[in-house]
Amino acid sequence: MQLLTSARPVTTTMQDPATPDALRQRLERSQHMRRYASERLALPDNASYRRYADIQRDNPVWNVVAAPADALTLHTWCFPIVGCVGYRGYFHEADAQTQASRLRAQGLDVHVYGVPAYSTLGWFNWLGGDPLLSSFIHWPEPELAGLIFHELAHQLLFVPGDTAFNEAFATAVQRLGTAQWLHDAGTPAQQAAFARSERWRLAWQALTQSTQAELAGLYAAQHTTPLTPQALQARKQALLQDFRQRYAALRQQWRPTTQPNPHDGARNDAWARLDDWVAQANNASFASLGLYEDWVPAFTAMFQQADGDWPRFYDAVRALAALPPEARRSALCAALPTDSPACDRAPDPD
Repeated sequence: MQLLTSARPVTTTMQDPATPDALRQRLERSQHMRRYASERLALPDNASYRRYADIQRDNPVWNVVAAPADALTLHTWCFPIVGCVGYRGYFHEADAQTQASRLRAQGLDVHVYGVPAYSTLGWFNWLGGDPLLSSFIHWPEPELAGLIFHELAHQLLFVPGDTAFNEAFATAVQRLGTAQWLHDAGTPAQQAAFARSERWRLAWQALTQSTQAELAGLYAAQHTTPLTPQALQARKQALLQDFRQRYAALRQQWRPTTQPNPHDGARNDAWARLDDWVAQANNASFASLGLYEDWVPAFTAMFQQADGDWPRFYDAVRALAALPPEARRSALCAALPTDSPACDRAPDPD
């Protein structure tokens, strides 16, 4: 309610003499992205992202994720309507940290991270919808467009109890939609910057997936050749330390200087968030990555099978969503262009 009541129509904010020029220009651009989402990507045309709220803090929400110390299986919480999810969100960081302390006391690996955007899945469009927030409005334009596409995809389709399906679908829409938006409306400089960011993303993904595989292999071997708890912990920490060292080398390659750029605050924030993620990295961190990545190649393949026709693609995804959980999982595995570790892992509890 605080987010909704603090929001003003974008046009009102733009006409306010106190609004900085940079914010006014970005809000104007955001409305081009918003129209593009509905007109070209067939995403919901509703009240969301037509208002703006200055939330006076870095994040509207902090998420807590947890996993066993010897497995990459997320702890889940179950709620009415939305079903079971592999994370729990809090509007105040102190509350998230309190929950994290309780989970650590149970012996779980825990990760707390800030979330710059918050979605109500369209349930509050009658109250004005989800607003644009100060926590992300100054992101680089491709990232801002992608976030709007991602969150509207959640409003288009949400399967209770299947977080990995929901997040991978929205992530696929985000990436495919951003590429199309850049082709249609992006500048050459934006296209070049996005291409570079995609190369970075693939390098980061290769690094994290290889570490996930190493951790999964360690825990699988534990079932056949058990190690002492101390030895298992030592092997695990060695893998995580190797991951951090490889990340440092990769970061140096992609961003040679670690000095903040005073003219690029949004980029600096992104690097700071990633550095913090790596510093905290544990089983919970790596398990949560799968929520966003495991099924993205399957949805991308489905989009290609639909010949890039967005309504046809959405119809195919809705048909998939209507299947029972095991049949849905099997269909996603069949749609993957290559073998995926996701198909080898046990499904999350529903």
